[in-house]
Amino acid sequence: MSITGEVVAAVLLLAVLAFAVIRPAGLPEAVVAVPAAVIVVASGGIGLDEAVAESSQLLPVVGFLAAVLVLSELCARDGLFEWAGQFMARRSHGEPHRLLVLVFAVAATTTAVLSLDATVVLLTPVVFATAARVGVRPRPHVYACTHLANAGSLLLPVSNLTNLLAMTALGIGFAQFGLVMALPWLVVLVVEYLAFRWYFAGDLSVGSGAGEADGDAVPLPVFSASVLALTLVGFVAASFVHVEVAWVAAAGALVLAVRALRQRRITPAEVGTAINLPFLAFVISLGIVVRAVVDNGLADAMTHVVPSGDSLVALLAWAGIAAVLANVVNNLPAVLILLPLAVGGGVGPALAVLIGVNVGPNLTYVGSLATLLWRRIVHAHDHEAPLGEFTWLGLLSTPLAIVAAVLALWASLSLFGGAL
Repeated sequence: MSITGEVVAAVLLLAVLAFAVIRPAGLPEAVVAVPAAVIVVASGGIGLDEAVAESSQLLPVVGFLAAVLVLSELCARDGLFEWAGQFMARRSHGEPHRLLVLVFAVAATTTAVLSLDATVVLLTPVVFATAARVGVRPRPHVYACTHLANAGSLLLPVSNLTNLLAMTALGIGFAQFGLVMALPWLVVLVVEYLAFRWYFAGDLSVGSGAGEADGDAVPLPVFSASVLALTLVGFVAASFVHVEVAWVAAAGALVLAVRALRQRRITPAEVGTAINLPFLAFVISLGIVVRAVVDNGLADAMTHVVPSGDSLVALLAWAGIAAVLANVVNNLPAVLILLPLAVGGGVGPALAVLIGVNVGPNLTYVGSLATLLWRRIVHAHDHEAPLGEFTWLGLLSTPLAIVAAVLALWASLSLFGGAL
């Protein structure tokens, strides 16, 4: 172990994370992450072969992420999220409690199928508009977007980048993953909903009684909804024939992109923007820097902290450690650090880590990049999301949600563990 390499890698990781949190002048995270990866290789913090191996391991995950970003953007351009906003407005009848239930349902579904970034970036503005149309206070409904972007991302491998990394490391299929994680996902949604009903009781008691929102009806974009549904079916089928889900996501994105280009609703340059190459470069570069930190001593240190075995107590410990680490160094580095250690203990510890890194970020703003992005969107709509309020809501819901999800995971593994 090289002390110099350890220090350099740790400093670079902190610099990358700090830049990602602050993002001065709106610069992409890759501005610091890519040079950091180059420096960590050049300084001997990680060998070139190891850096290439880490990049190769992340490529399928990054490819999937690129395809889902395009899918989400094209669904938005086709009016799918606008239709969802209309659906929520009409079905809520101006009743705040009813709207909260609908926002929970739509946000949880969006996160599960299109990933947490779609919920934060595309659904949050729709929820702001929907709350204004029906005359209710937006706070509980907007906060639901960020909480369900994180906590609602347990269900499917495609719901979160962390899940894809775990599925790849464990070598399990799409359907098997969803089968085991369905119960923890449902339990977390229930805990979050009850916490929201209590914490935002004042906001939810004030409504306009406006009834259905006025305005022209927005038709369901049948083509994009159908392609999205078929893509989801393709994810399940791919797991049985051992095909990377990235190829299925790419096929769905290609179908929508060709149609949108032919109809001139998007340009090739805009498709390239939707892919968000700087963010993809950030993910790979971050993986290299984290690998250097792990190889230069962190892995040895963590072996003295993490539990052994896959008992219920061990799973609770794994989830707790993961949640704490996610709120210290962000959830993506946390899963990159913990996953190699957890996989050695089997499926249970690895999935418990996912509960910690997916649900845990609702405690602080720095827990996930999606939460930081959500905060910027809230400020852009001239609303505040005070640190104290965010933290108190997180303390009310997150620890209980993590414990309940681990208990549900324990039960789910007992019932369906043989399918893995």
